[in-house]
Order: sequence, then structure tokens, then C-alpha cells
Amino acid sequence: MHSKLPAQPLPSFALFNLGFRPFFLLAGLYALIPVFVWVGVYAYGWPAPRLPFSVMHWHAHEMIFGYGMAVAAGFLLTAVRNWTQIGTPKGLQLAGLATLWLAARAAGWIFPGQVMPMMALDLMFDLWLVIVIFRPLLRAKQHNQLGLASKLILLTMANLCFYLGVSGVLEHGTMWGLYCGLYVLLALVYSMARRVLPMFIERGVGYPVKLRNWVWIDRSVIYVFVLFLIADVFWQNVPVTAALAGLLFAAHAMRLAGWHTRGIWNKPLLWVLYAGYGGATFGFLLKALAPFTSLPPSLALHAFALGGIGMITAGMMARISLGHTGRNIQHHSRLLAPAFMALCAAYVARVLLPIIAPEHYLLWLGIAQAAWIIAFALLVRVYAPILVKPRADGMPG
Repeated sequence: MHSKLPAQPLPSFALFNLGFRPFFLLAGLYALIPVFVWVGVYAYGWPAPRLPFSVMHWHAHEMIFGYGMAVAAGFLLTAVRNWTQIGTPKGLQLAGLATLWLAARAAGWIFPGQVMPMMALDLMFDLWLVIVIFRPLLRAKQHNQLGLASKLILLTMANLCFYLGVSGVLEHGTMWGLYCGLYVLLALVYSMARRVLPMFIERGVGYPVKLRNWVWIDRSVIYVFVLFLIADVFWQNVPVTAALAGLLFAAHAMRLAGWHTRGIWNKPLLWVLYAGYGGATFGFLLKALAPFTSLPPSLALHAFALGGIGMITAGMMARISLGHTGRNIQHHSRLLAPAFMALCAAYVARVLLPIIAPEHYLLWLGIAQAAWIIAFALLVRVYAPILVKPRADGMPG
């Protein structure tokens, strides 16, 4: 008789088993740094660190092309594997990709005043990510997914544009790169939310519900958003931008109304996504009102950034990290709700309170940044062990 060999135990360190693991952890940790440095310099008068470009541009660039690209990498590396059933980088290759992202962030500090080292490493990461995302999609002939993945190419082009701008090669490159990067990243987040948020709500509220979706909204918001980006970034036509923003506000608000059911508000993993979507949509209203008010343009930009990018990506990372590590998404940490409420507080302080009481702007800014730091510190506290350890159900991944 042959004795049955015992099953090989899974390694206790699983950080590089699947794409979302290292990149969600890096994104969560890195979300703290640009905000902490920026609030110190801007609000508390700390001496500005020596970087390849101004602290203001560094803060904006790193939140979009540092934090944002890390989240996009984690999501797409995992999603493409599920869509195509073809493996995406893991093990040493995934570790190398994550190390390249990290090296690009570190280069800004190691080579102060020099743009080229950071530019080279950052664009190498972007191109490598594009290749490993598109290769399985093309092999599996998943052409319907190329539209979503192509936003990585646009983000890479925006990143290059930014670097050419801060290098003095392209006159308007810095502004074009940052604005295009923000808007393309927002479009990517909106696309992800449209795909998964209705499904999450229908499956997660605990009772039967059928949400409403309109095909004409799904199609029209894409074309109107492209026109909005062109009008705001390149044409800089305020009335046309405002009109297009008004259309986008109306379309996204109608979509949100079709997705609403009261059970959302009992589930932190649902309401943070819904509130983030609403917060970003409010940014379009602020852009639509721009010709009729004296509100600073930064309020709309931070509505997009804090709502559409900050809150939605935090909620997506939290849910994906639980689901893809074999954990029950209905039994999550009690720290999730406080973390998400801190993100909401950051949004209120950064976007809404300056409208109500602009004379206390620095106070609101300090509160917003403190709330952001608290939120991501809590999320890292909860999810770092989950992302590093093997799946709870013993399965690979």
C-alpha cells in the first residue's frame, strides 16, 4: 500500500502571489506620504524638500501617477487574469514590477533636482505594465476589454507629457500631463465602478433588488467626457467646459438614482463606493457652475480626486482584498467604517467647507489632510496582514 503524501503547506508569505497584493499595499502606504509632506510644507511652513520639481507638482504627480497607477496596476493585473484565464506576473516578475514602481518614487528623493532618473524609471514601469496587461488580453482575443485597458496607454502618455513639461521641453506639458492624468484616471475609476458597483449592490444589500441602468447613459458619458477633457485642458473654454460638465453631472446623477436602494447605507463596503461616486459627480456640478461663481477651480479637482479616486479606490481595494484572499466580505474589520468615515470627513473639509466658510481655508485643509492620513493608516493596519498572508481558504492566489 502506498501512503498518501501530506499536502504541501502554502508558504506563509504570499505578497507576490497575485497582482493586487503588492500594489494595493504600496498604494495604501504611499497614500500617506505625498499628503503628509504637502500639508507640512503648505500649512505648517516646513522647509520644502529637494525634489526634481516643485513640491506642489510633486504632490499632484505622485497622487495621480504614483498612488493612482499602483491601484490601477493591482486592479488590472488581477482582473485580466480572471477575464482571460491567462496568468499575469507573479513571484519574481511581480516583485520586479513592484520594485520598479518603488524605485521611481524613491528616485525623486535620491536624485534631487534631476528629472531624468525618476522619469526613466517611472515610464519604464508604465510601459512594462501596459505590456503585461495587453499581452493576455490579445492572446485571449478579449477585445471588449481593450477600451478599459487602453486608459493605461493614455496615462503613460500623460505622464510623459508631465515630465517633458517639468524638463522645459514642452511648454504646457506640466499642466496638460497633470490634468489629463487626473481625468483619465477618473475615467478608469468610473469605468470600473460601472462594471462592478451595481453587481456589488444587488448581491450585497441582503434582499432582492434590481437596479436600473440605461445604455444611452453608458455610451453618452464616454463621448461627453472626452469632449469635456478637450475643452477644459486643451481648449480652456470655460463656457463650453461648464456646459459639458453640466451634462455629465446630470447623466451621472441619473445613474446614481437608478442604483440607489436604502440597504446600501448599512454596508460600509457599499456606501463608500456610492458616496465616492456621488462626490466625484459633485465635481462636475462645481465645474458647471464655474462661470457663475468665484469658487476656486481646485475645489472641483479635489472633488474628483477625493471622491472618484480616493474613496472609490479605497473601497475597491478593501473589497477586492477580502474577496480574492478567500475571506467573507460580510465579516470585515470594525475599523473599515471609521476609515471610510474619515475619507468622507476629508472630502467635506476639502471640498464643501471651503464653499461655506472660505476664510478658514487653511483650517479645512489641515483637517482634510489629517482625516486622509487617519483613513489610510487604518486601512493599512487592517489590510497589510491580509495582503501578505496566504488566502484564508488555503487556495493559491
